[in-house]
Amino acid sequence: MTAPGTLILLRHGQSTTNAQGRFTGWADVPLTPHGERQAERAAELLARDGLVPGLVHTSVLRRTIRTADILLSRLDRAWVPVHRTWRLNERQYGALTGRVKREVRREAGPSRYRAWRRSPTGAPGPLAADALARLREDPRYACLADGGPPVVESFADVVARVAPYWTDVLAAQLRTGRTVLVVAHGNALRALVTLLDRLTGPEAEHLNIPTGAPLYYRFDAALRPTVRGGRYAEPGAARAAAEAVAAEGHG
Repeated sequence: MTAPGTLILLRHGQSTTNAQGRFTGWADVPLTPHGERQAERAAELLARDGLVPGLVHTSVLRRTIRTADILLSRLDRAWVPVHRTWRLNERQYGALTGRVKREVRREAGPSRYRAWRRSPTGAPGPLAADALARLREDPRYACLADGGPPVVESFADVVARVAPYWTDVLAAQLRTGRTVLVVAHGNALRALVTLLDRLTGPEAEHLNIPTGAPLYYRFDAALRPTVRGGRYAEPGAARAAAEAVAAEGHG
């Protein structure tokens, strides 16, 4: 029987809106130069640890695509199969898209800000009509039925759309023993970790995923994580970066 492969989770490198402290959601923004360096560093860490991905998955947003491209190029694995899916997109932040986090927190108050950002079911107002119209015309989302892209999502909604991708695609590939890399976004990866580790509501609420930090999951024969929470390639640096994510908007 083939032992399960390793799952590598990587939040894309820093984007321009990350650097500006804004809610990004489904807005398609590029990496900063620092974000590109983070992708290069992630490749160095994977090479150091002998983890060369045989399959790669990204969202359909350029910040994950660019991160994966840089990483694979540095590993001399540009030919590795890559699958892109909207199911790994960032959370649709609706009316908060593009807003500066500290301004939203000041206007809404700490309690509502935390609920919008971290509670399982909290969600702000819907995406503006013109922005939604542009998404509905985007060929990346032509596959979406029932009205097309969501107008807003809670974290629970993200978990619901990531769950079938884990069950039907990623888990099946890991059972073949392959090393699988997922380059996605903070909330998509929080959703995936919630499923892998069967996190409680409070545990998921306090989970923060830093940019550019590879997180490794290994599994037993039943595809349960051998270490709950996985293991970061650089634990100390990842811990500090996660604390910075948790503090976003509080400055």
